[in-house]
Amino acid sequence: MSRLEGKIAVISGGTSGIGFAIAQRFVKEGAHVFIFGRRRDALDEAVRLIGANVTAIQADASRLEDLDRVADAVRRAKGKVDVVVSNAALVEQVPLRDITPEHYDRTFALNAKAPLFLVQKMLPMMGRGGSIILVSSAMHTMGLANHSTYAATKAALRSYSRTWAAEFKDSGIRANTLSPGVVDTPMLDSQATTPAEAAAIRDGYAAYTPMLRLARPEELANAALFLASDESSFMTGSDMVVDGGVSNV
Repeated sequence: MSRLEGKIAVISGGTSGIGFAIAQRFVKEGAHVFIFGRRRDALDEAVRLIGANVTAIQADASRLEDLDRVADAVRRAKGKVDVVVSNAALVEQVPLRDITPEHYDRTFALNAKAPLFLVQKMLPMMGRGGSIILVSSAMHTMGLANHSTYAATKAALRSYSRTWAAEFKDSGIRANTLSPGVVDTPMLDSQATTPAEAAAIRDGYAAYTPMLRLARPEELANAALFLASDESSFMTGSDMVVDGGVSNV
């Protein structure tokens, strides 16, 4: 039997990279997935590629009114949620001396505020056996220059999962973080201004990683499947690090 047969999953940032790979894998394992993101064209393409058992909602995870619309759509269509994957995020490398309030607010709104309120709004539809997966980053344990805000938001997710493990102890709902290293996704392109610069960023991160390569999104989807399924039924408040060893050296 498929590991997520009959399960309902909600995934933020499900149109590309890690989120898309997770959505694709969950559907293959029997789930119906709700994905949401800001761009209609990206949502339509993700639905085309996934092919079935997927519902796309145009929504900005950093806007609470949009999260309300997502929750309403899931409630009307399915009436329950078994798995929540908070994946939407942004990274802007900025030295401390150059950080502006706008950069700070933009990063924290999507990376830290949105996951908390996404889970809050899905929680009434979750029951025993529910799984919350917060996509953090190996960077929450590291010190990497120019990532003050990004790393702090990812550390916040690690704190959420610990807190919620205690808070949900009588509900049967589990909360864990999934912490990737550097993954070969379009997020890397957003940090560059030219294809050559993007390639140099990839090469630099690969050389810094003990396995001498970047992760593939599918490798993170494998880990997310484990956290979503009953195979991880005795895990909560945990941090699953899938980083090629980069946070350990």
